[in-house]
Amino acid sequence: MLDLESIFSSDGVLSASIPGFHVRSQQLEMAQAIADSIEKHQVLVAEAGTGTGKTVAYLVPALLLGGKVIISTGTKTLQDQLFERDIPMVRSALKVPVTIALLKGRANYICHYHLEKTVQDTHATFANRDEIKYLHHIERFAKHSTTGDKSSLKDVPENASIWQMVTSTRDNCLGSECAHFKQCFVMEARKQALSADVIVVNHHLFFADVMLRDEGLSELLPACNTVIFDEAHQLPETASLFFGESISTGQLLDLVHDAKVEAIQSAAEVTALANVIAATEKATRDLRLTIPEDNTRLSLAMLKHNTSFGPALDNLLETMTALVKLLESQAERSEGLENCRQRAANHLYMVQNWRNEAELSDHVRWVEVYHQALQLHATPLNVAEIFARQMNASPRAWIFTSATLSVKKDFSHYNDEMGLAAAQTACWDSPFNFAEQAVLYVPTDLPEPHHRQYTDHVVQVALPVLRASRGRAFFLCTSLRAMQRVHELLVQSDEFDYPLLLQGQGSRSYLLDQFRALDNAVLIGSQSFWEGVDVRGDALSLVIIDKLPFASPDDPVLSARIEKMNNEGRNAFMEYQLPRAVINLKQGAGRLIRDETDRGVLMICDPRLITKTYGKQIWQSLPPMKRTRELAEVERFFAERENASTL
Repeated sequence: MLDLESIFSSDGVLSASIPGFHVRSQQLEMAQAIADSIEKHQVLVAEAGTGTGKTVAYLVPALLLGGKVIISTGTKTLQDQLFERDIPMVRSALKVPVTIALLKGRANYICHYHLEKTVQDTHATFANRDEIKYLHHIERFAKHSTTGDKSSLKDVPENASIWQMVTSTRDNCLGSECAHFKQCFVMEARKQALSADVIVVNHHLFFADVMLRDEGLSELLPACNTVIFDEAHQLPETASLFFGESISTGQLLDLVHDAKVEAIQSAAEVTALANVIAATEKATRDLRLTIPEDNTRLSLAMLKHNTSFGPALDNLLETMTALVKLLESQAERSEGLENCRQRAANHLYMVQNWRNEAELSDHVRWVEVYHQALQLHATPLNVAEIFARQMNASPRAWIFTSATLSVKKDFSHYNDEMGLAAAQTACWDSPFNFAEQAVLYVPTDLPEPHHRQYTDHVVQVALPVLRASRGRAFFLCTSLRAMQRVHELLVQSDEFDYPLLLQGQGSRSYLLDQFRALDNAVLIGSQSFWEGVDVRGDALSLVIIDKLPFASPDDPVLSARIEKMNNEGRNAFMEYQLPRAVINLKQGAGRLIRDETDRGVLMICDPRLITKTYGKQIWQSLPPMKRTRELAEVERFFAERENASTL
């Protein structure tokens, strides 16, 4: 029997080895519940409030009892933190000889074949001199690196466009046909993962593999005893993405680029091939140009009003059909042309499928438009059945954990969405003293959020609170448009005199470093700063949320799911929209108190928190803070804190 009490006690191995370790009853109870689920091969959905120490709570039983363990995280940043810091720290404290491996998607590893092609390609066009310099850095790095992981090469920015030319995708990887197969960094990472006791992946990789059998996990899962999902609240969205089908103009243009290079090198005299490649490129770009908007999602019904979209899609299908036929006649000339043939046939099939309504009757078809690309999506209306099938394939423990999975400790929304009907559930509150450390402030006299000048009113009521907190705030908005308007109004205001940071002015990590260093800044952000952000101490003393984070009813996937639920006689608002909004709000609110000594104000500007009957359900799902609607009480809270810090 595993003695977790002594391991987590004040004189236990964790306390002796981990700096700043505190004994917390919630952490021990969570570790015991996870150990029990691992031993019985059960499914556990576990919510643990901020400060519980959930990472250590799941790592201890996983390393001692888990057998072969896959840990899946929400982001690559958390993935790196687990692999480089958290797991080695707990492994060292427990003195267990487990081996660990880090496995990322193939786009994170340098590809020798594509690097060589890019270096040799005299037709390659680089955006600027930096790209040429970056290519030389990558070439040197590839010769000496043992992993080929691009995150280890700090000299080249992660978003540099050169990476697309020196990494592979599922589409353009030559597999065992590649001349560099034996030196392949992706294959080496998979080999390490196969032999390791603990493998750290991220949700995108996990689901991409479950569906596409591409990233090496399909070999790992059968032998795996325990799967742990950290930041599990992100799974419904990720699962929807990967259980559906999508094809983008970006993928088609990548195919065109690779086909051009291969045709020049292996079939230069076949002018018909060059012509049809050019025609496919034009048809692809023409399809994107049929929709003038950027960063938008359009349903099939909306697209019916667009008279140019349908003909452009038909033209693309025609040119792609011709491309596939010509590539079939030339494919034997090189492995690269054969790869292009396979990709072209697959892409053609995906576009035809999307066009054919009968093929995807249980999916919602929609289009997502970016600045330079357009993506055709077919998303399943329900992922529960698909995911339940994956889980039931063989007996193992499945652990789902996050700080935000329930609504008032009720997990039915999450379990229904993920198909976890038989799951055990458990909830541990944060050990922090929210009643003393935090105040929830809902200002009075605000109009309803649909008011045309709602954001202007929000900024007006926020200004005196920002003065009282002396900056040191996150201003979290539910839309990019509101975020830009808040920034514009604060820049213009004579009453505001603190450093301003705006999402998009730099990477998230850069803005957070700036925010911490300035110590009195106001950071205005949208979705990027609602979760996965940890600022401790006085630098963050106020979190302002402009409105309750209900997803836009115009979203094609959401509106289709609402329609389906309502047609079934269910209440889509109470069963689906409200629980999702609560979980998102809990994430945003969770930025405020990150430590036992943190103190601050959570300001939610939306009057629906008070005026609507469902408002009570929302604030009762938040940590138990003192609540007020009086500005004077908020100003007094900050003044008392200032006085206490000067004593």
